[in-house]
Amino acid sequence: MSRIGKQPIILPSGTTLQINERNIIVQGSKGTLEVPLLTGIIVKVEEGQAIIERADDSVRAAQGLIRSLLSNAILGVSTGWTKDLELHGVGMRAALSGSNLALSLGFSHPVTVTPPQGISFAVTKNVITVSGIDKQLVGEVSAQIRKWRKPEPYKGKGIRYSTEQVRRKAGKTGKAGK
Repeated sequence: MSRIGKQPIILPSGTTLQINERNIIVQGSKGTLEVPLLTGIIVKVEEGQAIIERADDSVRAAQGLIRSLLSNAILGVSTGWTKDLELHGVGMRAALSGSNLALSLGFSHPVTVTPPQGISFAVTKNVITVSGIDKQLVGEVSAQIRKWRKPEPYKGKGIRYSTEQVRRKAGKTGKAGK
């Protein structure tokens, strides 16, 4: 059984929490995020730490959920979240046109990705960096970009996360003795 919900969250300097009945508003140097607050969960701020408690045992799983969401929001507004995507393959290129991302992925047309509010792109050589304060949104936008050309197992071409390992398959061997 996990004990994540009982661990306190250390608040970095410059980060504040406003606790309402239905949500928690987290403000930091990078921006503001809202975390929904479920009934039966109590959030207290004491001595630079946020402590999540539950009213009774019926919301045990929700305590860990709210603690993880709040921790991700606090890290997001203080330092931000980034994900790196690598382009592998001949002719695959990425460039910025304004705030949009223009991808050349071997299709007959270029692919343009417009960032949602709170997301920014950076491109260096064959690496696309997606950054923002909302961890869920950064991951979702990265997954949508990766979906345009997933890495294939035979040559490894495609868009992959920088930490991803692509399992390669052996290709056809052909007839021996020809």
